[in-house]
Amino acid sequence: MSVLSAFLTEQNIMLLVYCGIALGVLLAFTALSSFLSNRETTGEVRSRRLRMIREGRSIEERLSLLKPPSSEDATGQPSFMRTLAVQLRRSGLTLTPGAFLGICALLSVVIFGALMLTPVPMFLVAIIALVVGFAIPIIALRIRVDRQTKALIAQLPDALELMARGLRVGHPLNTSIGAVAQEMADPIGSEFGIIYDQVNYGDDLPEAFRDFAERVDIEDVYYLSASIGIQHGTGSDLSRVVELLAKVIRGRIMMRRKIRAISSEGRASAMFLSVIPILMFTFTSISSPTYYGGVYDEPLFIPMASAVVILTVLNAIILRRLVNFHV
Repeated sequence: MSVLSAFLTEQNIMLLVYCGIALGVLLAFTALSSFLSNRETTGEVRSRRLRMIREGRSIEERLSLLKPPSSEDATGQPSFMRTLAVQLRRSGLTLTPGAFLGICALLSVVIFGALMLTPVPMFLVAIIALVVGFAIPIIALRIRVDRQTKALIAQLPDALELMARGLRVGHPLNTSIGAVAQEMADPIGSEFGIIYDQVNYGDDLPEAFRDFAERVDIEDVYYLSASIGIQHGTGSDLSRVVELLAKVIRGRIMMRRKIRAISSEGRASAMFLSVIPILMFTFTSISSPTYYGGVYDEPLFIPMASAVVILTVLNAIILRRLVNFHV
């Protein structure tokens, strides 16, 4: 008992509490990432649209689930709710904005309850819980959107070449789009499937491709939409245009990879310089809780801490822009 009493000092108890909080946040982030990833198994169909077709869903149901709401449909909603709905659809999730915000609120409550065991003042606990509880899901959502966008860009040249081959052998444009939707995996398979369903539902082909470009917000897709619109009005050789566009997109992908390899050292330095202040604060708080805890009540603590946080964020933003090249 004496050994246990000697171990359970106030500093060791606080160390265990901080370790438990860190472990809880890590588990919550891991669970949320696994939930947002929503990966398919090898036994399932290659795209969500094909799975919906297998389940017997109609064209209207597929479009309502896969296609983001238009600006006319979202009239009256706050702008951030419309933006969140678009981001959720771009990530490949079928969550509503309300459900996503509910997950953020639940995570904030969990973090708030964990931080209540620490000597941090109540108002700081509330601020940290709200910021971290909403920041973690939003960051995870943004990571998934970026991953889906990169996957779509990587698949786009193959999809365009498949469409060009269909046009070259004499298939109608809508049939070639349907072949891409049938043969390609997500995310490009479902996106071309939405176009195919829109046309079958009665929308014009240029309008469907224009919606596709606005939905994914990729520069190369805007070029494709313009090509389809010009061809629809003039009757030019679309197969040649689509094939040339596929070569251009593939060349741009290779150029991006070369630039990313050349700038890898700068990106690693930017990440290290952005993360090291957070790591220093965390390790100092764990190893010596009174280092910062002893000055919480000082009048200058809040202004100085706010200045440090703002400068750290600005440092991360500036370094990010220095190593982020647009091609």
